[in-house]
Amino acid sequence: MLQAVKKELCLYIDENAGYFEEISDNIWENPELSLKEFRSASLYCEKLRELGFAVTENLGGIKTAFCGSYGSGHPIIGILGEYDALSGLSQKAGQTSPDPLVEGGSGHGCGHNLLGAGSLAAAAAVKQYLQKSGKPGTVIFYGCPGEEGGAGKAYLARGGLWKQLDAALCWHPDSVNRTMTGTNNSCIQVVYHFSGIAAHAAGDPFNGRSALDAVELMNVGVQFLREHTTPDCRIHYAITDAGGISPNVVQSKASVLYMVRANRVADSIELQKRVDDIAKGAALMTGTTFERVFIDGTAELVPNFAIEKALYRNLSEIGVPHYDPEDYELAAALKATYGGNELQNFKAAGVNQEYMEIVKGLTENGAKPINDFLPPPYSSTVFTPGSTDVGDVSWLTPTSQITTACWPAAVPGHSWQIVACGKSGLAHKGMIYAAKVLAATAVDLLTDEKLLEEAKAEFAQRTEGGYVCPIEPDAVPIAI
Repeated sequence: MLQAVKKELCLYIDENAGYFEEISDNIWENPELSLKEFRSASLYCEKLRELGFAVTENLGGIKTAFCGSYGSGHPIIGILGEYDALSGLSQKAGQTSPDPLVEGGSGHGCGHNLLGAGSLAAAAAVKQYLQKSGKPGTVIFYGCPGEEGGAGKAYLARGGLWKQLDAALCWHPDSVNRTMTGTNNSCIQVVYHFSGIAAHAAGDPFNGRSALDAVELMNVGVQFLREHTTPDCRIHYAITDAGGISPNVVQSKASVLYMVRANRVADSIELQKRVDDIAKGAALMTGTTFERVFIDGTAELVPNFAIEKALYRNLSEIGVPHYDPEDYELAAALKATYGGNELQNFKAAGVNQEYMEIVKGLTENGAKPINDFLPPPYSSTVFTPGSTDVGDVSWLTPTSQITTACWPAAVPGHSWQIVACGKSGLAHKGMIYAAKVLAATAVDLLTDEKLLEEAKAEFAQRTEGGYVCPIEPDAVPIAI
């Protein structure tokens, strides 16, 4: 049964739901790319002050990073928020076919408008608890920029910021209500700017040194490298500057952005060195030079089963939201626009056959438009592909996350369908549900010494090898 204190938390969030939904919608309506979230950061700082938090801006020297704190002493619980959007995903709200608001514009295709506002709602509810109870403890809402490119949390981790926390909580909009578990890819991004000598491609190509040739040869070299990497590794690239559109010119400038991934961050760093060597070889082969610019990096997640159990208990006791007919109608219409099946997502998480049989029943064999249920608890160290800078937080303090259903079942990530859902009742319900669960779990961590001790003991065991920061010592956050 939900404790009286937690009922008060949920009541506060319900009574102020419109306030936080308005913030989320405001962020959705004004999408900003990674490390360019100036308007979003300003709005959050304004709201934090309005809610009675002490605000610190330019956190860690990052212009769009900030935090708002309330309380004093330990335990110190951090609640993480994000607010960056994605390029090329502009989409009108509630539409069930591609229909951009701004042709080629940005959109919240990962739901970070919801993520930030939901985390703020949770922090505000915990602040109310601390204020009314007079109990010791501190809650800090962190505005974390650049999750989609820039790795704000990792840059803050380089300075040791997260070490001050006793625990950190986060959530992410998704198609399923559940605790997040397991580990994932670490990741490093580097851009290579090649410089050569321009020349007429017919008249005197022998005097030219092609930067585009260097980029292409680098890409070929990396293709051959793939055979000699372990199965957890991934290497991606994008040519960001092909040197122009004239084929009768030897291109003197060309650039390529690389992303390398491996399960462990130390392995990503070693793999990155091999990619660097290929860039050197490409430059030697073409008589060009290059500038190497480090962009960002993230570490793999460290799971914390103790906090996961507390999160699941609150997910269960608070209960999945009631979805309206309009929610099902929108979800079904959007689901008809893509393939895929939610069962594949569960399989990817490494669950056993018995668990899958339960999920098959809950999802009606993957046919439901909304995953309007809470699956059984599941904790694991299983590896799943993908990267997040929450991993860097998890190496410095016990950290756990949940997801809640904010969009249709099996929806593709980073898609126009997610943007179309961003201001819907379905999205708002998932956000408010997440806020309640995070707030309730934060109070558990503030008041239950045994839970916090278990979380810290597990954290110490899992991180005994020490944190390897993927951010290079002289690197600065760069918007790309």
